[in-house]
Amino acid sequence: MLSVYTAGARGLQRSVVPAGTPIPDDAVWLDLLEPSVEEERQVEQALGIDVPTREEMREIETSNRLYEDNGALYMTSTVLTKADTPVPETTQVTFILTGSRLVTNRYADLLAFRHFATFAETHPAVCSSASLLLTGLLEAIVNRVADVLERVGAEIDGSSLRVFPRGAALRAARHDYQNELRSIGQSGELISKARESLLSLTRLLGFLQQSNDGKVSPEARASTVTVSRDAAALSDHATFLVGKTQFLLDATLGLVTIDQNNILKIFSVVTVLLLPPSVIGAFYGMNFEHIPWLHERWGVWAALGMMVVSALAPYLYFKSKRWL
Repeated sequence: MLSVYTAGARGLQRSVVPAGTPIPDDAVWLDLLEPSVEEERQVEQALGIDVPTREEMREIETSNRLYEDNGALYMTSTVLTKADTPVPETTQVTFILTGSRLVTNRYADLLAFRHFATFAETHPAVCSSASLLLTGLLEAIVNRVADVLERVGAEIDGSSLRVFPRGAALRAARHDYQNELRSIGQSGELISKARESLLSLTRLLGFLQQSNDGKVSPEARASTVTVSRDAAALSDHATFLVGKTQFLLDATLGLVTIDQNNILKIFSVVTVLLLPPSVIGAFYGMNFEHIPWLHERWGVWAALGMMVVSALAPYLYFKSKRWL
């Protein structure tokens, strides 16, 4: 789908241009969402650029992601998507800054793009130039990552309270370490993808700041510096969350090991307590005629008493050593 945005008195105005239809001359932003071959060719012929294919966008080399060709700046970044689903993903988005127009090529319906488009419809200042549109989009993407990291941070704090309950929660705690491990792992996966997106955006913003060909307006350049600082701060915060996630993961695995050891200790203690009574019972169960107390009326009670004492003595000894 090819969406064309033009600058109006109140802000951006969106229209969908079918394949084969001329692109308006006053268009400032051309947004390609899962474009067809015809739509790519339509934009290429209208602007004289080469829109990267999906395979080219997946290249990880900096020279294939950030470059200038025929007077146009080509910038491809990895962006976090599906952050609100159990399976977050990353996708590639290409920004092409050429003259007074901005072209975006993407294969995912990003929430940041929708929010920015809605915001720009009522704020004409952000669409006064293509470079301002670009920095506005980048800022929206960074803000989206910030929201995701804030949510993940709250989830990690919740996991911390469940793993290390305090006060009344400690008495009523029911440990479900399997679900906690799954939740912590999902948080770690989401943070890693957010860090990957922030790293890619930082490289893009650095390339944009170093551009001196006049395509980036002074206002957009100042905004780029601000967005770069925000991305760097979020990257540091993501690193902190990674450390906290790793700590919770190690702590949860340690608690699982402690529980397993406690279970094994219970089995060991029960085995030790039952071993002497079992020996006494086996002794009096032998098929020999001459066994002490075998023919006495009180013999059975004496044997039972010996069993109780032989089981109670190790128990009291363990308690005195504080092994139980």
